[in-house]
Amino acid sequence: MADSSGRASSPSVVAGDGAPVQRGEARSRGDAAHEGVAGGASESQEQQQQDPALEPPQPRPEQQQQQEEAEDGAGAGASSPQRQQAQQQPPAAGQPPPPPPPASPPLPARHTAAAPGPRAARLRETYAHALRRTLAKLASWEHFAGCYPTVAARAEGVLRQVQAQMVDKLGDKCEKEFDNILDARGVVPKLNELEALIADAAERRDATSSSSTDAAEPTPPHLLAPSQILAAHLAAHLAPHQSLLNAKLQTTQAQNALLAAAVARQRAELDALLARLDDAVADVRGANDALGAVAADLADEARAAAVDAGT
Repeated sequence: MADSSGRASSPSVVAGDGAPVQRGEARSRGDAAHEGVAGGASESQEQQQQDPALEPPQPRPEQQQQQEEAEDGAGAGASSPQRQQAQQQPPAAGQPPPPPPPASPPLPARHTAAAPGPRAARLRETYAHALRRTLAKLASWEHFAGCYPTVAARAEGVLRQVQAQMVDKLGDKCEKEFDNILDARGVVPKLNELEALIADAAERRDATSSSSTDAAEPTPPHLLAPSQILAAHLAAHLAPHQSLLNAKLQTTQAQNALLAAAVARQRAELDALLARLDDAVADVRGANDALGAVAADLADEARAAAVDAGT
């Protein structure tokens, strides 16, 4: 420890067997101060390890920073191994370990271009052929010189160079734009899926033809009538409407059955009423037939009774 006059005393350090060991002569004032701070820190750590109840409260981050700055100023002349040992000291008892650093997010999967199939390769060949034919018209000197006659007459070499640069630049730009469109629309993977679907359909057709040789061969789609193709395309859209119309038809048929039963019941009632009316008419006619013979006599008696009553 350093006294008030600045002279350093030889501090004692406890060895592994418990015997005190004297240090060498005092060094410079900065070294002595640093060794005194380090010796006091080691003694306090040994006391804390022996008696956990005497552990001092943990300093706040600001106080800890100030303390580190003071230690750095006091031990400016200390060697780097001593600083590393002080930084690598284990945390005191009861202090939680520092949290591990957060894991970095996984890298996105690298985009791999799909290998073009026969149809995709044919599409690229067709586009390249059309582009070459279009640029060939632009590369014609007669057509290009006709657009700039003055420059062609005075600086033909410069104009030819500009023409070649324009043709090359336009060709590169068209190819890049075509590639960007293919990538944005996913043309190559979709064409590859079409190739797979066609191959699958061919395999299923071969399997069906080999399993059932007696069955009639299906008609190719290009040989069907337009009405059949139209009906095949509209079948999926018309199926829900057909189901709805079938339900409405069943409901109407049920209502018609109820109405037919009601009409039949009313007709039976009318038949019964007509039968009773026929019976009543028959009774009236029978009564008329029975009274036909004495009708004249009854009429004479009625008239005579009316005359007598009048007189």
